[in-house]
Amino acid sequence: MKIVKKDQRKEFKNSDCCLAYEYPMDDRNINGAVIKLSGRYPDKGWAANEVCKEMGYIISGSGKLAVEDKEYEIGAGDLVLINPGEKFYWQGNMEIFMPCAPAWSPDQYKTVK
Repeated sequence: MKIVKKDQRKEFKNSDCCLAYEYPMDDRNINGAVIKLSGRYPDKGWAANEVCKEMGYIISGSGKLAVEDKEYEIGAGDLVLINPGEKFYWQGNMEIFMPCAPAWSPDQYKTVK
């Protein structure tokens, strides 16, 4: 078993409107982060993860998630799953818990125009 306390989390600024708090599990099969979004991410175009599934539970707030040219309205209590290779963007004011399997790393991630 492993517990990661709030004061052990690592803060990453993905963009001016996207702040991530990663909870390092030291497990290559799964990891998780809390995302605070206040705008659009990525700022332009689309993002895609080539390796892992990204699940997002909306803790608070609302907005939209666009996946493969379809837009979905989402809000607190909703759960979404983005599969590897699907292009997406987030937009809104939300706090999201995002576990990823296998564990997320920057080298899996790409920006798509």
